Amino acid sequence: MTEEEFHFPCEQCGGDLRFSPGVDELTCPHCGHVQHIPQNGDVAEATREMDFHAALDAGQLGAEYEETRVLDCPNCGAKTEMAEAQQAARCPFCDTPIVGGTGTHRHIKPKALLPFDLDQDAARQAMTRWLGRLWFAPNGLQEYARKGRAMSGIYVPFWTYDADTRSRYSGMRGDDYWETRTVHRDGKMQQERVRRTRWRPAAGRVARFFDDIVVLASQSLPKRYTDALQPWDLAALKPYDPAYMAGFLAEAYQIGLEDGFTDARAVMDRQIEQDVRRDIGGDHQRIMTLQTQVSDITFKHVLLPIWMAVYKYRGKTYRFVVNGQTGKVQGERPWSAWKIAFAVLLGLIVAGVIAVIAQQTQGTSSY
Repeated sequence: MTEEEFHFPCEQCGGDLRFSPGVDELTCPHCGHVQHIPQNGDVAEATREMDFHAALDAGQLGAEYEETRVLDCPNCGAKTEMAEAQQAARCPFCDTPIVGGTGTHRHIKPKALLPFDLDQDAARQAMTRWLGRLWFAPNGLQEYARKGRAMSGIYVPFWTYDADTRSRYSGMRGDDYWETRTVHRDGKMQQERVRRTRWRPAAGRVARFFDDIVVLASQSLPKRYTDALQPWDLAALKPYDPAYMAGFLAEAYQIGLEDGFTDARAVMDRQIEQDVRRDIGGDHQRIMTLQTQVSDITFKHVLLPIWMAVYKYRGKTYRFVVNGQTGKVQGERPWSAWKIAFAVLLGLIVAGVIAVIAQQTQGTSSY
């Protein structure tokens, strides 16, 4: 992971301009000056699919690469990109101080991004509502949300993959049917219906074109949470412009293009299996063999907006992420031991009361 903070000076007072989420404007927090972000880039070119196999050979896409200076976080391992003049900062993922180094990182440049639609207040409100539903969380967590601690706005790297697939399969189709049989139960002969399954061989082909499978290219955030932030409206992608990142952080990828496709392929395989089961039909399916040919693989490298908050509880760090486009929230959570104990105790009390009432009711009915 590399990460960079972008600065744009105000034309009037020289202060740092900040991108205003939801509009194509930079605003000065000191004097209020507003500066419009010109739309100079070509959206079609920025969102153009790139050849996957050509990108694996870096020599074929030399112009698409850049080299940056990186720093290592001694706590969480994140790598932070900094300007040459900057020697120290704090890691936005674990709040650990980091100091200058000499390492470099060569990576594919992002060509498109989704600008933030939600500002920090809106993201905090979404997180507060989400935290309010976590009854077993410590009270300190609720207090953390109410105090309005600062959140970090980060453009997080993602890969998107397209691919054409052709699959051949063999298996079994199971169709249920019912039989009536006579059984001896409670001293009587009774009839009952029993479900049976008739199996027969099945084979065939399925095909599917996958468009824009989104894969997290960072190891700094839990993948299960960022995956749950989907869907993203990729139709709103804009050409890469540092102005959209004024006042925000931008992270570069840790998970390379080839490893990212491994995750994308897992998504494809799950969908293809569903397609095969649907093609087999019947009430049950067994897949014996499944062979898939993947072709025409293309990709895009994009930055997507995420608000993040870090909460430390009893020596452990918990992170919450908010989709900067939709406001969807996911995150880790601590558990309050006393709340859990109270819930268990309350459950035992309720169970005891119910048992006493049942016993009294039984005693009354015996007269």
